[in-house]
Amino acid sequence: MYNEVIATLRAAYNERSANDRDQSPGTDWKVAERQHFLSQLQQEGKKTLLEVGAGTGRDSQFFQENGLQVTCTDLSPAMVNLCRQKGLDAHEMDFLSLDFPAASFDALYALNCLLHVPTQTLPDVLSKLQTFLKPGGLFYLGVYGGEDWEGIAPKDWHEPKRFFSYHSDEYMKNSLQQFFELTYFKHVMLESVDWHFQSFILRR
Repeated sequence: MYNEVIATLRAAYNERSANDRDQSPGTDWKVAERQHFLSQLQQEGKKTLLEVGAGTGRDSQFFQENGLQVTCTDLSPAMVNLCRQKGLDAHEMDFLSLDFPAASFDALYALNCLLHVPTQTLPDVLSKLQTFLKPGGLFYLGVYGGEDWEGIAPKDWHEPKRFFSYHSDEYMKNSLQQFFELTYFKHVMLESVDWHFQSFILRR
């Protein structure tokens, strides 16, 4: 199922989708969560960061402009191209094909990308991500959730329509704490959708 989901996402996040996303404005609460994570990275003297599911590279560019050495990945060639246009070290990789040395990053960042991982594959992805963090390294994970549901989003404007996997706060906390120490959790209520946003900072 994971390979089918990845193939669909790669087709959905095409050049048109990438360009539309690159031109959309940022969201204030996402910017605030990103700044909160940067502040903690700076307080702890973290230097290197890997962003997975980087999309257009907006967040990676922010971290790079604030002094971090950033590497980013995305499964979409169009997204990776936009990242490279921003001067980022970007690689075309999905979660399970990530290929970096173990313990090579001080920090990980994943915003609204792990919500595409099927429930049965989530432990494998979390385990793989853990290997790239140095001991004591920090991992920011942000996803939509609040209740358990997975499937093809019927009202999705992308073609082909994308797969999503949402989880309750309790499920996410339990899953993440199998691989990381949970140091921060916040949920952000959203007016326009049924879900809320789950913001986690984790430590290896």
